[in-house]
Amino acid sequence: MTTVPRLTVGLPVYNGEQYLGESLDALLGQSYEDFELIISDNASTDGTEELSREYQARDSAPNHNVLVEQARGEFFKWASDDDLYARDLLRRCVDALDERPRAILAHSWTAMIDEAGDVTQAVAYTLNTASASAPERFRSTLLANGGDDDGAVIRTEVLRRIKPLDSYHHADRTIISELALHGQFHQVPDWLYFRRDHPGRSEREYPTLRKRCANLDPRRANRLRHPTARLLGEYVWGYASAIRRAPLSTSDKRECYRALRQWLTSRAGRGSAEWGRIADAPTAKLEQLVAVSAVVAGQEGRTS
Repeated sequence: MTTVPRLTVGLPVYNGEQYLGESLDALLGQSYEDFELIISDNASTDGTEELSREYQARDSAPNHNVLVEQARGEFFKWASDDDLYARDLLRRCVDALDERPRAILAHSWTAMIDEAGDVTQAVAYTLNTASASAPERFRSTLLANGGDDDGAVIRTEVLRRIKPLDSYHHADRTIISELALHGQFHQVPDWLYFRRDHPGRSEREYPTLRKRCANLDPRRANRLRHPTARLLGEYVWGYASAIRRAPLSTSDKRECYRALRQWLTSRAGRGSAEWGRIADAPTAKLEQLVAVSAVVAGQEGRTS
């Protein structure tokens, strides 16, 4: 009899050899063990495939070249090939969802780390996504900043009800806003997720709007078929269509459309480079944080 894991962790990767081993060590060293790890390698040209197969041979968790569609778990989490995760991240997120049936996802506070894995910034979570009001949650995802909820532990059945990731400008943000229309988020009050900033990270490697879109779908590089106005227009429509699909009352949808108009008005007259930019979230003092080496599997004994 095959046991179905409660959680599926999906890790999409392309040429992630440099940090992939550290990320896999952090995931496979979790205190929560009832999960499967799926690695989706997008035809990497470095040593990513070999490294992934090496870890597959070491670990009993099944690995498949698909993510959400083939996830077996009650919960799903996207992981990154260059970030780090405290040993207790998955356990505390799953526990939080078990304790809060109304919550549809759980994550922790985010701390930024550099190439060496040293903490450089601790980002406070300022979104009001724990509100019982869907319009307030939606408004918060539009107008506030902080957190990395696309890396949260999410209820799989809710994730499958929303529109999959598209390739227009900031499509990842519309997914979070659509999830907020379906239920409350919970933030574990601790820095357990470490997001690595380095020269090869996609935000730096693809610094322009078009390059970021083409990275997700090469067809977006065609300026005639996909002009900038279309990439921005699809971004706005992504929010509007999310409201239309949401299981909300007419009055709640009206409030969400009002928040969307407020967001659009606040950005009127700005250039395309400014679209989606919002104020930086407040940060905590670094001395308030524990060392990465103390909480992340595979980092034991490393020195700054």
